[in-house]
Amino acid sequence: MYKLNDGRKIPEIGFGTYKLKGQSGVQSIVSAINNGYKMLDTAYNYENEGTVGKAIAESSVNRSDLFVTSKLPGRYYQYDDAISALQESLYRSHLDYFDLYLLHWPNPKKGMYPEAWRALIDAQKFGLVKSIGVCNFLPEYLEKLQKDTGILPAINQIELHPFFNQAKMRKYDADNGILTMDWSPLGRGSSVMSDPKLNELAAKYNKSVGQIILRWEYQLKTIPIPKSAKNSRQKENMDIFDFRISDEDMSQINLLTKPDGRVNNQDPAEYEEF
Repeated sequence: MYKLNDGRKIPEIGFGTYKLKGQSGVQSIVSAINNGYKMLDTAYNYENEGTVGKAIAESSVNRSDLFVTSKLPGRYYQYDDAISALQESLYRSHLDYFDLYLLHWPNPKKGMYPEAWRALIDAQKFGLVKSIGVCNFLPEYLEKLQKDTGILPAINQIELHPFFNQAKMRKYDADNGILTMDWSPLGRGSSVMSDPKLNELAAKYNKSVGQIILRWEYQLKTIPIPKSAKNSRQKENMDIFDFRISDEDMSQINLLTKPDGRVNNQDPAEYEEF
């Protein structure tokens, strides 16, 4: 478990639920919980908060033993809208609170994220959420949050995988007491999994390429949230705590990063999601 800057604790690895919907989604998420995942990551825009809530209800694990994250979409960044959308997410998921609630994208052209952040601060005071954070925030946006409210996020969830390792952003987060969480930790839709160096290291450590990547992210002290509907892959993605990648091999993986390594070219300074 890692300790957040608000004093709460968070698991070292989570389970992504993007595109897991309906009964098949419920089954996949119940499987993940049974396979040891204690953190579940969803979002308003994933349109599956109900699926996540149903899976929690059907699992054999107590709600209090799980860490559930959701995210506010940009169209609800006005203060009152933010509170209502958060409450709607809770109703949909049949949960009394989220353990972590995030602003999904900064959407800097609209400039509404400071107002939405104030709503999250109050939602935390109201008990609707335990911890608050952001996704895809660059240093200048984090600095504005601190300037306007005096409160920095507990988490910054960003795209992070071997082809885009976000070294500068990770350092900024760490220097400011913010934990980095990794979306697309396995480079969804890219050629990361077929990279020769990663396959070479997988053979060396007798692990899968996915396990090498997730272990690399764990040793970077970030929190990966891999998604898989397959029971065997869910187990494999959790099985990263019985080996260590050497410093030399960590450096080799770090060298794989590319300036244009983003999976879908979603630059937070330009890309907006509502």
